[in-house]
Amino acid sequence: MISLKQNPFYTKLAMVLISLIALCYIAVLGKTVLVPLVFALLFSVMLLPLAGFLERRCRFPRSLASIVSVLLLVGSLAGLLYLVGSQISNLADDWPQFKQQVMSSITSVQQWISAKFHIRIRQQMTYVNNATSKLLETGGSVIGNVAMSVSSLVLTLVFILIDTFFLLYYRRLIIRFLVAVFREENAVIVYDIIAQVQSRIRQYILGLMLEMVIVATATCLALWILGIKYAILLGLLTGLFNLVPYIGIITALLLSLLVTFATAGAAKLLLVIAVTLGIHLIDSNVLLPVIVGSKVRINAFITILAVVIGENIWGIAGTFLAIPIIAIAKIVFDRIEPLKPWGLLFGDERDEKQPEPLKEEIVEQGHDVTNAPEKKTS
Repeated sequence: MISLKQNPFYTKLAMVLISLIALCYIAVLGKTVLVPLVFALLFSVMLLPLAGFLERRCRFPRSLASIVSVLLLVGSLAGLLYLVGSQISNLADDWPQFKQQVMSSITSVQQWISAKFHIRIRQQMTYVNNATSKLLETGGSVIGNVAMSVSSLVLTLVFILIDTFFLLYYRRLIIRFLVAVFREENAVIVYDIIAQVQSRIRQYILGLMLEMVIVATATCLALWILGIKYAILLGLLTGLFNLVPYIGIITALLLSLLVTFATAGAAKLLLVIAVTLGIHLIDSNVLLPVIVGSKVRINAFITILAVVIGENIWGIAGTFLAIPIIAIAKIVFDRIEPLKPWGLLFGDERDEKQPEPLKEEIVEQGHDVTNAPEKKTS
């Protein structure tokens, strides 16, 4: 059999292109299965130390430890949603005042348009009524699409939790399967890749959480100093939306402008824009490289390219999952000789030498590595 190194360049190029096309095609077709599975992989890696602790120290059965870990995850997400929901309820309590302010702001805008562009208010209202009637004609389909999206989101969350439980419960079986697939003589490399993937993903998610807290706190303080009403709500939403690269900050800015316009008029819109963009610039150039970028060790060009491709394949979920998937791929590429050039392409020029395999870390987390061969010493 001819080895890969003996193949001509055009053969290697064709094989790479066919593989990329096949992977993208499978990702598009399997979106409903793969998206919950990848999210579950991230959550299970985060919950793995907790599940291992419950098994070793508290003597919980593996099934009970996995269930408790997933329930604690659900409780944390529910607490976050409750915090955001309580702030939204405050907005609902002030709805009459909010509506009055919106109508007053709209009247001011109409008067400004009438003075600057000489369009009478009656003509403006005619344009608005025509646009509203057209919107109502398609309102049924819009409501139906929203209902389908909400039901699909709930179903996806259920599948994520179920997949997270099973990944925690069958983690030893999955590891033995991977060792068997890639043969016993490569077991040390397999355990090394598993340990590095766990460590890198855990550091990446913790970095994202820390970045979210910093951005939310800074936004809350800045808007509170400016006297913007609902500063806490807008800060929380900015921190949450900031988890979605590039798109999230634009969505958060639009929401902040809408609430500011309705509660404080147009006078403070420029201040809100300056504050939000200023925090985003600090986050992108200081927090993101230091807190998150150093954990995944991927260069900026590959990061942006991965986010764009992920959005086209999996939508909003793809923009969030693109970076951890590329980080996992880089770990694999760096440890397989024929794929090392791809790992070099994905990485940063300041990349340091990769650490030695962390077999002990896998043992501490409860994995069965009794059949893994040891490294031979010279």
